[in-house]
Amino acid sequence: MRMSEAQTLFAMLRQSVQPDIVDALERLVREAPDRKLGRINALAFAASEGLDEEKVINAFLHASHLGLFDVSWNVLCPGCGGVLDANTSLKTVQSDEYTCALCAAGYEPTLDEMVDVSFTVSPRVRRIAAHNPHQLPPLEYFRQVYWGSGVDLPEGDYESKVEEFVLESLELPPGEKAVISLQLPAAPIIIFEPVTHAAQFLNVEGEPTKERQNLSLVFDRAHRHHETINLRPGPARIVVENHTEVRTLPSVCVANDALHDLLGNRRPFLTAKRLLSNQTFRDLYRADTIDVDQRLKITSLTFLFTDLRGSTQLYDRVGDLAAFDLVKTHFSILNEIVAAEAGAVVKTIGDAVMATFPTPDRAVVAAMRMRDAMLQFNKERGNEDLLLKIGIHEGPCIAVSLNERQDYFGQTVNIASRVQNLATSHEIFATGSVLENAKASDLLAQRGLRPMPQNVTLRGITDQIGIFTIP
Repeated sequence: MRMSEAQTLFAMLRQSVQPDIVDALERLVREAPDRKLGRINALAFAASEGLDEEKVINAFLHASHLGLFDVSWNVLCPGCGGVLDANTSLKTVQSDEYTCALCAAGYEPTLDEMVDVSFTVSPRVRRIAAHNPHQLPPLEYFRQVYWGSGVDLPEGDYESKVEEFVLESLELPPGEKAVISLQLPAAPIIIFEPVTHAAQFLNVEGEPTKERQNLSLVFDRAHRHHETINLRPGPARIVVENHTEVRTLPSVCVANDALHDLLGNRRPFLTAKRLLSNQTFRDLYRADTIDVDQRLKITSLTFLFTDLRGSTQLYDRVGDLAAFDLVKTHFSILNEIVAAEAGAVVKTIGDAVMATFPTPDRAVVAAMRMRDAMLQFNKERGNEDLLLKIGIHEGPCIAVSLNERQDYFGQTVNIASRVQNLATSHEIFATGSVLENAKASDLLAQRGLRPMPQNVTLRGITDQIGIFTIP
Protein backbone atom coordinates (compact mmCIF):
# COMPACT_ATOMS: atom_id res chain seq x y z
CA MET A 1 0.00 0.00 0.00
CA ARG A 2 1.34 3.41 -0.87
CA MET A 3 1.85 5.81 2.03
CA SER A 4 -0.88 8.08 0.69
CA GLU A 5 -3.34 5.17 1.01
CA ALA A 6 -2.24 4.52 4.59
CA GLN A 7 -2.72 8.20 5.35
CA THR A 8 -6.24 7.95 3.92
CA LEU A 9 -7.02 5.01 6.24
CA PHE A 10 -5.68 6.87 9.27
CA ALA A 11 -7.79 9.87 8.26
CA MET A 12 -10.84 7.57 8.15
CA LEU A 13 -9.87 6.18 11.56
CA ARG A 14 -10.01 9.68 13.03
CA GLN A 15 -13.75 9.73 12.33
CA SER A 16 -14.36 7.05 14.97
CA VAL A 17 -11.29 7.20 17.27
CA GLN A 18 -10.03 10.12 19.34
CA PRO A 19 -7.05 11.95 17.75
CA ASP A 20 -4.37 11.22 20.37
CA ILE A 21 -4.90 7.45 20.02
CA VAL A 22 -4.78 7.66 16.22
CA ASP A 23 -1.55 9.69 16.51
CA ALA A 24 -0.05 6.97 18.72
CA LEU A 25 -1.06 4.21 16.29
CA GLU A 26 0.32 6.15 13.34
CA ARG A 27 3.65 6.66 15.12
CA LEU A 28 3.75 2.97 15.93
CA VAL A 29 3.25 1.95 12.30
CA ARG A 30 5.74 4.49 10.95
CA GLU A 31 8.54 4.38 13.51
CA ALA A 32 8.51 1.15 15.54
CA PRO A 33 11.00 -1.64 14.77
CA ASP A 34 9.59 -4.67 13.00
CA ARG A 35 9.39 -6.81 16.14
CA LYS A 36 7.04 -4.26 17.74
CA LEU A 37 4.49 -4.57 14.93
CA GLY A 38 3.75 -8.28 15.12
CA ARG A 39 1.23 -9.65 17.61
CA ILE A 40 0.81 -6.33 19.36
CA ASN A 41 -0.49 -6.56 22.93
CA ALA A 42 -3.14 -3.82 23.00
CA LEU A 43 -3.10 -3.57 26.81
CA ALA A 44 0.68 -3.17 26.92
CA PHE A 45 0.51 -0.56 24.16
CA ALA A 46 -2.12 1.42 26.09
CA ALA A 47 0.03 1.33 29.23
CA SER A 48 3.19 2.40 27.40
CA GLU A 49 1.39 5.35 25.80
CA GLY A 50 -0.54 6.35 28.92
CA LEU A 51 -3.88 5.81 27.14
CA ASP A 52 -7.22 4.40 28.26
CA GLU A 53 -7.31 0.61 27.76
CA GLU A 54 -10.87 0.35 26.48
CA LYS A 55 -10.41 3.20 24.02
CA VAL A 56 -7.19 1.64 22.71
CA ILE A 57 -8.91 -1.74 22.24
CA ASN A 58 -11.72 -0.04 20.34
CA ALA A 59 -9.16 1.86 18.25
CA PHE A 60 -7.36 -1.35 17.25
CA LEU A 61 -10.71 -2.90 16.32
CA HIS A 62 -11.70 0.05 14.12
CA ALA A 63 -8.19 0.12 12.60
CA SER A 64 -8.34 -3.61 11.86
CA HIS A 65 -11.78 -3.23 10.31
CA LEU A 66 -10.30 -0.60 7.98
CA GLY A 67 -7.40 -2.90 7.06
CA LEU A 68 -4.53 -1.29 8.98
CA PHE A 69 -4.01 -4.35 11.19
CA ASP A 70 -4.74 -8.08 11.03
CA VAL A 71 -6.36 -9.75 14.03
CA SER A 72 -4.94 -12.99 15.41
CA TRP A 73 -6.62 -15.33 17.92
CA ASN A 74 -3.75 -17.16 19.63
CA VAL A 75 -4.17 -20.18 21.87
CA LEU A 76 -1.57 -19.71 24.60
CA CYS A 77 -0.10 -22.35 26.90
CA PRO A 78 -0.96 -21.41 30.51
CA GLY A 79 2.37 -22.89 31.59
CA CYS A 80 5.02 -21.32 29.36
CA GLY A 81 3.00 -18.69 27.47
CA GLY A 82 3.90 -20.18 24.09
CA VAL A 83 1.53 -19.93 21.14
CA LEU A 84 0.06 -23.40 20.62
CA ASP A 85 -2.10 -22.30 17.69
CA ALA A 86 -2.60 -19.04 15.80
CA ASN A 87 -5.89 -18.34 14.04
CA THR A 88 -7.17 -15.55 11.83
CA SER A 89 -10.67 -16.18 13.20
CA LEU A 90 -12.11 -17.50 16.46
CA LYS A 91 -14.09 -19.92 14.29
CA THR A 92 -10.97 -22.04 13.75
CA VAL A 93 -10.31 -22.57 17.47
CA GLN A 94 -11.83 -26.03 17.24
CA SER A 95 -9.73 -28.47 19.30
CA ASP A 96 -11.07 -29.87 22.56
CA GLU A 97 -7.53 -29.95 23.92
CA TYR A 98 -4.25 -28.24 23.06
CA THR A 99 -0.98 -29.91 24.05
CA CYS A 100 2.19 -28.02 24.91
CA ALA A 101 5.25 -30.17 24.25
CA LEU A 102 7.49 -27.81 26.20
CA CYS A 103 5.34 -28.18 29.33
CA ALA A 104 4.35 -31.81 28.53
CA ALA A 105 0.74 -30.97 29.39
CA GLY A 106 -2.63 -30.73 27.67
CA TYR A 107 -5.18 -27.99 28.24
CA GLU A 108 -8.86 -27.48 27.42
CA PRO A 109 -9.07 -24.05 25.77
CA THR A 110 -10.93 -21.34 27.69
CA LEU A 111 -11.64 -17.91 26.26
CA ASP A 112 -10.69 -16.07 29.45
CA GLU A 113 -7.43 -17.84 30.20
CA MET A 114 -5.92 -19.24 27.00
CA VAL A 115 -7.09 -17.32 23.91
CA ASP A 116 -5.16 -14.09 23.33
CA VAL A 117 -6.23 -11.52 20.74
CA SER A 118 -3.36 -9.57 19.19
CA PHE A 119 -2.86 -7.25 16.24
CA THR A 120 -0.23 -7.32 13.48
CA VAL A 121 0.32 -4.48 11.03
CA SER A 122 -1.11 -5.41 7.64
CA PRO A 123 1.49 -6.19 4.94
CA ARG A 124 -0.45 -3.77 2.73
CA VAL A 125 0.49 -1.00 5.17
CA ARG A 126 4.05 -2.00 6.07
CA ARG A 127 6.07 -5.13 5.40
CA ILE A 128 7.76 -6.55 8.51
CA ALA A 129 9.99 -9.57 9.02
CA ALA A 130 7.29 -11.51 10.89
CA HIS A 131 5.17 -11.60 7.74
CA ASN A 132 7.71 -14.23 6.60
CA PRO A 133 8.27 -16.10 9.90
CA HIS A 134 10.34 -18.89 8.39
CA GLN A 135 12.98 -16.36 7.41
CA LEU A 136 13.40 -15.00 10.94
CA PRO A 137 16.60 -15.84 12.85
CA PRO A 138 15.92 -18.51 15.52
CA LEU A 139 15.96 -16.08 18.47
CA GLU A 140 13.57 -13.73 16.70
CA TYR A 141 11.30 -16.63 15.75
CA PHE A 142 10.99 -17.44 19.43
CA ARG A 143 10.39 -13.79 20.33
CA GLN A 144 8.02 -12.81 17.52
CA VAL A 145 6.23 -16.06 16.70
CA TYR A 146 6.44 -18.70 19.42
CA TRP A 147 6.03 -16.70 22.60
CA GLY A 148 2.70 -14.96 22.92
CA SER A 149 2.02 -11.39 23.84
CA GLY A 150 1.40 -12.48 27.43
CA VAL A 151 5.13 -13.11 28.03
CA ASP A 152 6.92 -9.86 28.88
CA LEU A 153 10.26 -10.43 27.17
CA PRO A 154 13.19 -8.16 28.03
CA GLU A 155 14.06 -5.50 25.47
CA GLY A 156 17.75 -4.65 25.62
CA ASP A 157 19.21 -7.88 26.97
CA TYR A 158 16.87 -10.45 25.36
CA GLU A 159 19.71 -12.23 23.54
CA SER A 160 21.94 -12.44 26.62
CA LYS A 161 19.06 -13.77 28.73
CA VAL A 162 18.39 -16.52 26.18
CA GLU A 163 22.08 -17.43 26.07
CA GLU A 164 21.85 -18.29 29.77
CA PHE A 165 19.78 -21.40 28.99
CA VAL A 166 20.33 -22.23 25.29
CA LEU A 167 23.36 -24.52 24.75
CA GLU A 168 23.01 -24.99 20.98
CA SER A 169 20.52 -24.02 18.26
CA LEU A 170 20.42 -24.42 14.52
CA GLU A 171 18.29 -23.89 11.44
CA LEU A 172 17.38 -27.13 9.69
CA PRO A 173 16.00 -26.82 6.13
CA PRO A 174 13.18 -29.10 4.93
CA GLY A 175 14.30 -32.69 4.37
CA GLU A 176 17.74 -32.05 5.83
CA LYS A 177 19.73 -33.86 8.55
CA ALA A 178 22.27 -32.29 10.94
CA VAL A 179 24.41 -33.23 13.91
CA ILE A 180 24.64 -31.34 17.20
CA SER A 181 27.76 -32.21 19.20
CA LEU A 182 28.08 -30.86 22.72
CA GLN A 183 28.97 -31.55 26.33
CA LEU A 184 25.86 -32.27 28.39
CA PRO A 185 25.89 -30.71 31.88
CA ALA A 186 24.33 -32.46 34.86
CA ALA A 187 20.94 -30.78 34.58
CA PRO A 188 17.48 -31.28 33.09
CA ILE A 189 17.76 -30.70 29.33
CA ILE A 190 15.04 -29.96 26.78
CA ILE A 191 15.57 -30.27 23.04
CA PHE A 192 12.78 -28.02 21.81
CA GLU A 193 11.59 -27.33 18.26
CA PRO A 194 9.08 -24.44 18.12
CA VAL A 195 7.84 -24.86 14.53
CA THR A 196 6.51 -28.39 15.00
CA HIS A 197 6.01 -27.90 18.76
CA ALA A 198 8.12 -30.95 19.58
CA ALA A 199 10.18 -31.45 22.73
CA GLN A 200 12.50 -34.18 23.92
CA PHE A 201 13.30 -34.21 27.64
CA LEU A 202 16.67 -35.48 28.82
CA ASN A 203 17.37 -36.41 32.42
CA VAL A 204 21.15 -35.86 32.63
CA GLU A 205 22.53 -37.09 35.95
CA GLY A 206 24.95 -39.54 37.53
CA GLU A 207 28.69 -40.02 37.08
CA PRO A 208 30.16 -38.09 34.12
CA THR A 209 31.21 -40.23 31.15
CA LYS A 210 33.89 -39.76 28.49
CA GLU A 211 32.07 -42.03 26.05
CA ARG A 212 30.01 -40.26 23.43
CA GLN A 213 26.27 -40.76 23.83
CA ASN A 214 24.15 -40.88 20.68
CA LEU A 215 20.61 -39.69 20.18
CA SER A 216 18.48 -39.36 17.02
CA LEU A 217 15.39 -37.17 16.68
CA VAL A 218 13.00 -36.73 13.78
CA PHE A 219 10.86 -33.60 13.56
CA ASP A 220 7.53 -33.94 11.77
CA ARG A 221 3.96 -32.84 12.40
CA ALA A 222 2.96 -35.92 14.39
CA HIS A 223 5.69 -36.96 16.85
CA ARG A 224 6.08 -34.91 20.01
CA HIS A 225 8.89 -36.84 21.84
CA HIS A 226 7.25 -36.83 25.28
CA GLU A 227 9.19 -39.74 26.85
CA THR A 228 12.14 -38.66 29.00
CA ILE A 229 15.53 -40.17 28.12
CA ASN A 230 18.16 -40.78 30.81
CA LEU A 231 21.73 -39.77 29.95
CA ARG A 232 24.92 -39.02 31.86
CA PRO A 233 26.92 -35.79 31.87
CA GLY A 234 29.50 -35.77 29.09
CA PRO A 235 29.84 -35.73 25.30
CA ALA A 236 26.72 -36.26 23.19
CA ARG A 237 26.02 -36.53 19.47
CA ILE A 238 22.44 -35.60 18.59
CA VAL A 239 21.29 -36.33 15.05
CA VAL A 240 18.25 -34.28 14.04
CA GLU A 241 16.17 -34.78 10.89
CA ASN A 242 13.55 -32.45 9.45
CA HIS A 243 10.69 -34.36 7.81
CA THR A 244 8.48 -31.29 7.35
CA GLU A 245 8.01 -28.97 4.41
CA VAL A 246 9.39 -25.93 6.26
CA ARG A 247 12.51 -24.97 8.17
CA THR A 248 12.73 -26.25 11.76
CA LEU A 249 14.68 -24.69 14.65
CA PRO A 250 15.86 -27.33 17.15
CA SER A 251 17.42 -25.83 20.28
CA VAL A 252 19.12 -27.57 23.20
CA CYS A 253 18.10 -25.80 26.40
CA VAL A 254 18.90 -26.19 30.08
CA ALA A 255 15.75 -26.12 32.20
CA ASN A 256 17.35 -23.73 34.68
CA ASP A 257 16.25 -20.67 36.63
CA ALA A 258 17.07 -18.38 33.70
CA LEU A 259 14.53 -20.20 31.50
CA HIS A 260 11.88 -20.30 34.21
CA ASP A 261 12.40 -16.63 35.08
CA LEU A 262 12.02 -15.60 31.45
CA LEU A 263 8.80 -17.58 30.96
CA GLY A 264 7.44 -16.57 34.35
CA ASN A 265 7.55 -12.87 33.55
CA ARG A 266 3.91 -12.48 32.46
CA ARG A 267 1.76 -9.49 31.62
CA PRO A 268 -1.98 -9.07 31.01
CA PHE A 269 -3.21 -9.67 27.49
CA LEU A 270 -6.44 -9.02 25.64
CA THR A 271 -8.48 -12.19 26.10
CA ALA A 272 -11.10 -13.50 23.72
CA LYS A 273 -13.62 -13.30 26.55
CA ARG A 274 -12.98 -9.61 26.99
CA LEU A 275 -13.28 -8.98 23.29
CA LEU A 276 -16.55 -10.89 22.98
CA SER A 277 -17.89 -8.60 25.74
CA ASN A 278 -16.78 -5.50 23.88
CA GLN A 279 -19.57 -3.53 22.19
CA THR A 280 -17.34 -2.21 19.39
CA PHE A 281 -16.28 -5.75 18.49
CA ARG A 282 -19.88 -6.98 18.44
CA ASP A 283 -20.90 -4.05 16.25
CA LEU A 284 -18.03 -4.43 13.76
CA TYR A 285 -17.63 -8.22 13.62
CA ARG A 286 -21.11 -9.52 14.37
CA ALA A 287 -21.02 -11.98 11.45
CA ASP A 288 -17.51 -13.34 12.08
CA THR A 289 -17.27 -14.59 15.62
CA ILE A 290 -18.23 -18.18 16.44
CA ASP A 291 -19.12 -21.02 14.11
CA VAL A 292 -22.55 -22.60 14.52
CA ASP A 293 -21.06 -25.88 15.77
CA GLN A 294 -18.58 -24.35 18.23
CA ARG A 295 -18.93 -24.54 22.00
CA LEU A 296 -16.24 -22.36 23.62
CA LYS A 297 -15.77 -22.47 27.38
CA ILE A 298 -15.55 -19.34 29.54
CA THR A 299 -14.51 -19.81 33.16
CA SER A 300 -16.05 -16.59 34.45
CA LEU A 301 -18.36 -14.03 32.82
CA THR A 302 -20.75 -11.55 34.42
CA PHE A 303 -24.29 -11.27 33.10
CA LEU A 304 -26.62 -8.32 33.66
CA PHE A 305 -30.30 -8.51 32.78
CA THR A 306 -32.71 -5.58 32.85
CA ASP A 307 -36.43 -5.27 32.26
CA LEU A 308 -39.06 -2.57 32.50
CA ARG A 309 -41.78 -3.01 35.09
CA GLY A 310 -45.29 -2.28 33.93
CA SER A 311 -44.44 -1.80 30.24
CA THR A 312 -47.80 -3.29 29.20
CA GLN A 313 -49.63 -0.64 31.19
CA LEU A 314 -47.33 1.99 29.67
CA TYR A 315 -48.45 1.04 26.16
CA ASP A 316 -52.09 1.20 27.27
CA ARG A 317 -51.61 4.59 28.95
CA VAL A 318 -49.59 6.55 26.36
CA GLY A 319 -50.23 4.59 23.17
CA ASP A 320 -47.99 2.36 21.06
CA LEU A 321 -46.06 5.08 19.25
CA ALA A 322 -45.18 7.14 22.32
CA ALA A 323 -44.38 4.03 24.34
CA PHE A 324 -42.14 2.70 21.56
CA ASP A 325 -40.21 5.99 21.51
CA LEU A 326 -39.75 5.87 25.29
CA VAL A 327 -38.54 2.26 25.22
CA LYS A 328 -36.20 3.05 22.33
CA THR A 329 -34.71 5.96 24.30
CA HIS A 330 -34.27 3.68 27.31
CA PHE A 331 -32.40 1.16 25.13
CA SER A 332 -30.12 3.92 23.85
CA ILE A 333 -29.28 5.06 27.39
CA LEU A 334 -28.54 1.50 28.55
CA ASN A 335 -26.46 0.67 25.49
CA GLU A 336 -24.28 3.72 26.06
CA ILE A 337 -23.70 2.83 29.71
CA VAL A 338 -22.90 -0.83 28.92
CA ALA A 339 -20.31 0.17 26.31
CA ALA A 340 -18.76 2.76 28.65
CA GLU A 341 -18.23 0.06 31.30
CA ALA A 342 -16.41 -2.35 28.95
CA GLY A 343 -19.52 -4.45 28.39
CA ALA A 344 -21.62 -5.47 25.41
CA VAL A 345 -25.32 -5.88 24.79
CA VAL A 346 -25.86 -9.47 23.69
CA LYS A 347 -29.50 -9.01 22.76
CA THR A 348 -32.77 -7.35 23.63
CA ILE A 349 -35.90 -9.39 24.35
CA GLY A 350 -39.01 -7.26 24.25
CA ASP A 351 -38.25 -4.50 26.75
CA ALA A 352 -35.41 -6.48 28.36
CA VAL A 353 -31.66 -6.26 27.86
CA MET A 354 -29.08 -9.01 28.25
CA ALA A 355 -25.52 -7.70 28.61
CA THR A 356 -22.15 -9.17 29.51
CA PHE A 357 -19.15 -7.74 31.34
CA PRO A 358 -15.65 -9.18 31.76
CA THR A 359 -15.69 -8.61 35.54
CA PRO A 360 -18.41 -8.20 38.21
CA ASP A 361 -17.30 -4.72 39.30
CA ARG A 362 -17.94 -3.28 35.82
CA ALA A 363 -21.44 -4.79 35.85
CA VAL A 364 -22.19 -3.33 39.29
CA VAL A 365 -21.07 0.14 38.19
CA ALA A 366 -23.17 -0.17 35.02
CA ALA A 367 -26.22 -1.25 37.03
CA MET A 368 -25.99 1.75 39.38
CA ARG A 369 -25.48 4.11 36.45
CA MET A 370 -28.51 2.60 34.68
CA ARG A 371 -30.70 3.04 37.72
CA ASP A 372 -29.59 6.65 38.19
CA ALA A 373 -30.06 7.42 34.49
CA MET A 374 -33.63 6.06 34.48
CA LEU A 375 -34.50 7.96 37.66
CA GLN A 376 -33.16 11.15 36.08
CA PHE A 377 -35.00 10.47 32.83
CA ASN A 378 -38.28 9.98 34.67
CA LYS A 379 -37.68 13.11 36.75
CA GLU A 380 -37.15 15.19 33.63
CA ARG A 381 -40.42 13.87 32.17
CA GLY A 382 -42.34 14.40 35.41
CA ASN A 383 -43.53 10.76 35.78
CA GLU A 384 -42.30 7.24 36.47
CA ASP A 385 -43.08 5.52 33.20
CA LEU A 386 -39.73 3.68 33.01
CA LEU A 387 -39.19 1.56 36.12
CA LEU A 388 -36.03 -0.53 35.66
CA LYS A 389 -35.40 -3.93 37.26
CA ILE A 390 -31.81 -5.26 37.23
CA GLY A 391 -30.24 -8.62 38.06
CA ILE A 392 -26.54 -9.58 38.01
CA HIS A 393 -24.83 -12.97 38.27
CA GLU A 394 -21.30 -14.25 37.56
CA GLY A 395 -20.08 -17.72 36.69
CA PRO A 396 -18.95 -20.14 33.96
CA CYS A 397 -20.72 -20.40 30.63
CA ILE A 398 -20.32 -21.47 27.03
CA ALA A 399 -20.05 -19.06 24.09
CA VAL A 400 -22.17 -20.26 21.19
CA SER A 401 -23.72 -19.08 17.95
CA LEU A 402 -27.53 -18.91 17.96
CA ASN A 403 -29.71 -17.40 15.25
CA GLU A 404 -26.63 -16.02 13.44
CA ARG A 405 -25.65 -14.16 16.61
CA GLN A 406 -22.92 -14.70 19.18
CA ASP A 407 -24.69 -15.74 22.37
CA TYR A 408 -24.13 -17.56 25.66
CA PHE A 409 -25.54 -20.73 27.14
CA GLY A 410 -25.53 -22.33 30.58
CA GLN A 411 -26.88 -22.25 34.11
CA THR A 412 -25.15 -18.93 34.85
CA VAL A 413 -27.28 -17.27 32.17
CA ASN A 414 -30.46 -18.87 33.53
CA ILE A 415 -29.72 -17.74 37.08
CA ALA A 416 -28.95 -14.16 36.01
CA SER A 417 -32.26 -13.93 34.16
CA ARG A 418 -34.25 -15.30 37.09
CA VAL A 419 -32.49 -13.04 39.59
CA GLN A 420 -33.65 -10.07 37.53
CA ASN A 421 -37.22 -11.43 37.59
CA LEU A 422 -37.18 -11.19 41.40
CA ALA A 423 -36.42 -7.48 41.39
CA THR A 424 -39.09 -4.82 41.69
CA SER A 425 -38.76 -1.28 40.36
CA HIS A 426 -35.49 0.56 40.97
CA GLU A 427 -33.88 -2.51 42.57
CA ILE A 428 -30.55 -4.11 41.73
CA PHE A 429 -30.29 -7.75 42.72
CA ALA A 430 -26.85 -9.39 42.64
CA THR A 431 -25.79 -12.89 43.62
CA GLY A 432 -23.10 -13.82 46.12
CA SER A 433 -20.62 -14.62 43.35
CA VAL A 434 -20.84 -10.99 42.22
CA LEU A 435 -20.29 -9.48 45.65
CA GLU A 436 -17.47 -11.94 46.45
CA ASN A 437 -15.46 -10.11 43.81
CA ALA A 438 -13.01 -7.89 45.71
CA LYS A 439 -13.33 -4.91 43.36
CA ALA A 440 -17.13 -5.04 43.42
CA SER A 441 -17.31 -5.21 47.23
CA ASP A 442 -14.72 -2.43 47.61
CA LEU A 443 -16.69 -0.29 45.20
CA LEU A 444 -19.87 -0.61 47.24
CA ALA A 445 -18.00 -0.01 50.49
CA GLN A 446 -16.45 3.19 49.12
CA ARG A 447 -19.94 4.44 48.30
CA GLY A 448 -21.25 3.53 51.75
CA LEU A 449 -23.66 0.94 50.35
CA ARG A 450 -24.48 -2.18 52.37
CA PRO A 451 -26.23 -4.84 50.28
CA MET A 452 -29.06 -6.65 52.10
CA PRO A 453 -28.85 -10.47 51.89
CA GLN A 454 -31.61 -13.04 51.44
CA ASN A 455 -31.78 -16.68 50.40
CA VAL A 456 -34.21 -17.48 47.62
CA THR A 457 -35.31 -20.44 45.56
CA LEU A 458 -35.23 -19.90 41.82
CA ARG A 459 -37.40 -21.80 39.38
CA GLY A 460 -35.47 -24.71 37.92
CA ILE A 461 -32.57 -24.33 40.40
CA THR A 462 -32.30 -27.11 43.02
CA ASP A 463 -30.43 -25.27 45.77
CA GLN A 464 -31.27 -21.98 47.37
CA ILE A 465 -29.11 -19.11 46.22
CA GLY A 466 -27.89 -16.04 48.09
CA ILE A 467 -29.24 -12.78 46.67
CA PHE A 468 -28.23 -9.27 47.73
CA THR A 469 -30.24 -6.10 47.21
CA ILE A 470 -27.99 -3.14 46.38
CA PRO A 471 -29.66 -0.04 47.88
